[in-house]
Amino acid sequence: MQLHVARGITTARLSLLPPGPEHLDDIIRLKADPRVFGVMLHGVRTPERTREELQDDIEFWTVRGYGIWSVFERATGDFLGIAGLMERPDGRGVALRYALWPECRGKGFAREAARAALAFGHAAGLPRIIAVARRDNAASVGVLTDLGMRQVLTYQHQGQEMLLFESVAPGSA
Repeated sequence: MQLHVARGITTARLSLLPPGPEHLDDIIRLKADPRVFGVMLHGVRTPERTREELQDDIEFWTVRGYGIWSVFERATGDFLGIAGLMERPDGRGVALRYALWPECRGKGFAREAARAALAFGHAAGLPRIIAVARRDNAASVGVLTDLGMRQVLTYQHQGQEMLLFESVAPGSA
């Protein structure tokens, strides 16, 4: 994994770039798709809400030095989704988050993007990063487990059983 000055990351197959206005159309399509955002906190987004969230993501990068990236396949330049770190609105901490097109499933892209985001966060000084997944979202639970994140809590949210995972940076336990 290589870190770039602009806080972008490249992996073997992916480019993760801080989001900008040039990514808005792709992000609007992603966040409006119920196959992707139907299982995310607060569900699918309107174009207006997505514009607001993009502006928030840009500002978050400026303030925190980390955030959500737009994920692209290096070989094709195709937009695959988003991945990165965000403050959970429920106060549980900084969370790993990823949402990629369903067509990406089974190819390891989510795992590769999530692994890069997790490593970036710990390298940036975040001692603890969490992730939340619905119990019935086997793909996300599998990714988090494969990353070495440890399940530490189960709770209910809007009738769904949620699993909270954590990753603690080496040496900060």
